[in-house]
Amino acid sequence: MNQYNVLVVDDEKEIRDAIDIYLRGSEDIKVIKAGDGLEALDILETMNIHLIILDIMMPKLDGIRTCMKIRENRNIPIIMLSAKSEDTDKILGLNIGADDYITKPFNPLELIARVKSQLRRYMDFGNHVDKDNKDEIIIDGLYIDKSCHRVTVDGEEIKLTPLEYKILALLSENPGRVFSSEEIYERVWNEPAYKPENTVTVHIRRIREKIEINPREPRYIKVVWGVGYKMESK
Repeated sequence: MNQYNVLVVDDEKEIRDAIDIYLRGSEDIKVIKAGDGLEALDILETMNIHLIILDIMMPKLDGIRTCMKIRENRNIPIIMLSAKSEDTDKILGLNIGADDYITKPFNPLELIARVKSQLRRYMDFGNHVDKDNKDEIIIDGLYIDKSCHRVTVDGEEIKLTPLEYKILALLSENPGRVFSSEEIYERVWNEPAYKPENTVTVHIRRIREKIEINPREPRYIKVVWGVGYKMESK
């Protein structure tokens, strides 16, 4: 059985210990703890971490800046943790590279479900190969090698998170077809959609920032107003 290392980053010892207790019931999960962002970055240099639960409000290096540093060269799933529940905070977390967001106080069962969902998605990203379709997708200068989840634009390799890759692959495998936010969410997140517009919009924006020369005038992912998104068919 595989064991997954989950890094819990929070300046409150009680929160770290509580999450450790909640996740300890899963024999395949080992919890590693850090009290701030700097300590978390040090741990990432020495240990193989499969998922990060990251508090936003911390001394020394807060969760937002820590997430940005992690995203410079790692695609590990990140669940942001905060006492704030406003949509603006959620969007900010997603904008800087988080994969999910949960607010304090949280339901232990919900936290466990989100952790396992992200771990499953991350491992699928690394191991799944689509055998029913060709391994290559080429749309104008966009190239996707599905056998190794490699994406290049005009020859330059693009680093995508697992969720970003899945969204891009979904649209690219169906050029010209319009997908609503609800359909994208349900296909990529593999769970029922509940007000998914902000979440999907943020991820689409992040993909565009990586693959488009001018994200405001995209050549690949187009908006069909009032309906959803599509990959331009060329």
